Amino acid sequence: MQGNLPDRCDVVIVGGGIIGCSIAYHLAALGITDVWLLERRQLTCGTTWHAAGLVPQLRATRNLTELAKYTSELLRTLEKETGQATGYKQNGSIGVAKTAERLEEFRRNASMAKGFGIEVEMLTPSDLRQRYPLLRTDDVAGGMWLPKDGQTNPVDTTQAYAKAARQRGVRILEGVEVDRLLSENGRAFGVQVGEHQIRAGTVVLAAGMWSHELARGVGIRLPLQAAEHFYVVTELIADLPRELPVLRVPDEYAYYKEDAGKLLVGAFEPVAKPWGMAGIPKDFCFDALPNDMDHFMPVLELAMHRVPVLERTGIATWFNGPESFTPDDRYLLGETAELRDLFVACGFNSIGIQSSGGAGKVLAQWIRDRLAPMDLADIDVRRLQPMQGTRQYLRDRTTESLGLLYAMHWPFRQVETARQARHSPLHAPLLAAGACMGEYGGWERANWYGAPGSSPAYDYSYGRQNWFEACAGECRATRDAVALYDQSSYPKYLVQGRDACAVLNRISCAQMDVPIGRIVYTQWLNARGGIEADLTITRLAPDQFLVVSAVGSHQRDLSWLRRHIPSEAFCTVTDITAGMALIGLMGPQSRELLRQVSGTVLDNTHCPFGRSVEIEIGYAIVRASRLTYVGELGWELYIPSDQALHVYGRLREAGEALGLSHAGFHAMNACRVEKGYRHWGHDIGPEDTPLEAGLGFTVAWDKAGGFIGEEALKRQRDQGPPRRRLLQLRLEDDQALLYHDEPIYLDDQMVGMTTSGMYGHRLQASLGMGYVRLEEPISNERLQAARIEIEVAGTRLPARAQLGPHYDPKGVRIQS
Repeated sequence: MQGNLPDRCDVVIVGGGIIGCSIAYHLAALGITDVWLLERRQLTCGTTWHAAGLVPQLRATRNLTELAKYTSELLRTLEKETGQATGYKQNGSIGVAKTAERLEEFRRNASMAKGFGIEVEMLTPSDLRQRYPLLRTDDVAGGMWLPKDGQTNPVDTTQAYAKAARQRGVRILEGVEVDRLLSENGRAFGVQVGEHQIRAGTVVLAAGMWSHELARGVGIRLPLQAAEHFYVVTELIADLPRELPVLRVPDEYAYYKEDAGKLLVGAFEPVAKPWGMAGIPKDFCFDALPNDMDHFMPVLELAMHRVPVLERTGIATWFNGPESFTPDDRYLLGETAELRDLFVACGFNSIGIQSSGGAGKVLAQWIRDRLAPMDLADIDVRRLQPMQGTRQYLRDRTTESLGLLYAMHWPFRQVETARQARHSPLHAPLLAAGACMGEYGGWERANWYGAPGSSPAYDYSYGRQNWFEACAGECRATRDAVALYDQSSYPKYLVQGRDACAVLNRISCAQMDVPIGRIVYTQWLNARGGIEADLTITRLAPDQFLVVSAVGSHQRDLSWLRRHIPSEAFCTVTDITAGMALIGLMGPQSRELLRQVSGTVLDNTHCPFGRSVEIEIGYAIVRASRLTYVGELGWELYIPSDQALHVYGRLREAGEALGLSHAGFHAMNACRVEKGYRHWGHDIGPEDTPLEAGLGFTVAWDKAGGFIGEEALKRQRDQGPPRRRLLQLRLEDDQALLYHDEPIYLDDQMVGMTTSGMYGHRLQASLGMGYVRLEEPISNERLQAARIEIEVAGTRLPARAQLGPHYDPKGVRIQS
């Protein structure tokens, strides 16, 4: 077989499951046909062959839903296109809610589905019985019906993708095992197969659960881990309807599908079993894992209660097979941060079949353009941290992540496993002060504070949670006195060299050639004018800049920065996050507190807004940067990590008389929504331009040398006011809460969706943000004349909308 291998090709794909074959199909559809797909044994032999084959459409975000909808549309035509049967049928799906809380979740999902263009209907218990006659409904609260969901045969669908790819010129070889990936000078350049090397312009790693080990060979820790996934298939059931919809009962961890006159019952149980910790066997091919009846029986017992026909039906097949899971239950897609030209598509968390068409399509476009075709931040492989790819972290998290697919999707829900991985220098004293820690990017971060010495914990709900009043107190302290926020988790990059200014000026839409000590708020744009990063940059010296980003985009922003430094430039980037703590000191008493601990005058003359100066606090040299993410007078204090406790102690001691309080990230989120400050990944992203987001003030339109995305942005500017804008929203009912993706109506027409929401304690109002698209220019006058409503859990609620912030719209407080 090695004699048939090429020496070179445009694209080499490693892995012949449904994802690899879909990528090959979509590359060929784009005219990229010098593609070789290499499968170690046989197509589908890893995970694809034993997948349940469910094809739902509704996902957690609009773009992921669009990808799932595309898969459904493609599967409707793929059989006709290729002549290869796929087994696809659009028989719909039903979700059953046992509790009022789950029904609330379904209602919110149904509202979100409407905004995404998905047909959905809420069901009563009697409606459920009509749609699914086998179902016991006397102890359920209701349900949800999605008529366009379906199911398919995974093996046949994969063969259809492969057949179409071959017809267009793609070469697919089975029985060819890739030993390792090849890289040099920061790029992947091919694969090693025995003694043979294949050089390729693009390497695609779609090897499922083998992807982790192959990536390790080139220094990348891909965060995915195999876990055991269980299902049973019954014997034939007399008179079983052949068009039964797919049934999900998440409160009982189970899903059901009709399969040739039988029922398949599978589970996403709360405590899963990681598998393959010592590596995946090389000879694994259409294999199953040992059964564990004790593990699966609790689910089966619940299933026999829910679908009573199972009590008198035999089990024909007990199955246990491995599937790959990631720390946040979202798959890994795109070009890696560590190596250029290495693209991955793996870790599909049991949704590989339903994701196959959409993932294959966008990755093929990404490979062609070297730019994601849409906002894919939720699944971008660069969103996760390298430490989240360590074996022990993956083992511990996977016990939980599999079950989270069917767990309640509470707002603000925190993971419980693989914790205590990354600590701020202030971790211990914050716990003593009553911090309730959440987890983000592996960091333990104070989300809110209970009483000092207490052990606060979350009590989740869709209404006001148990930390609501604690957060209110933190917001009032921020407004009325001074609050201390530990922001040490924020990524910090030191950019140095004689070309540092020119490099950053080209990447940033704002002017970076500013005086020393000036802080610049800017975005990094893609060629389409979309926002790839949202950050602050401080000029420390003629040839030195401090770039501060957000935890969720740490690796992504670092990769973007490094890849946009020309090879001939004298410019280096150093990630100094771990070496520098960050304390936010926010509120009207922050200036006086800093004067007392440093002896430095920080008034508007000596330190106006947007300036950064060095001060001394105790024995530490501290950089004090006057800026805010909460809309109050305040400073961010950048402190060497080894002196953070020392500075913290001085602040606590002096701050007692000034009303110093601790505040967490929930309070910060509440304050930033009141002030209309955008959050990258929610309110702004690669498909949103600064003009649409109301951030045009950051753009230096005429700076020498221009900036990435300038041409696209100028074209949009020249077309006049954008018809799509980010709005600031306020519900008339302050008891209802917004979270994200609630439909926005203007004069009874759906015109957009919310992007984020939070209760604003300083205003005592339920607030949010969201984009709307109108036929005419969007102005405050137009919004004030309109009837605005936001749909929350199926109910439209009156709201007000405006372009500017609700809190301190003229910025008097931050300039005080």
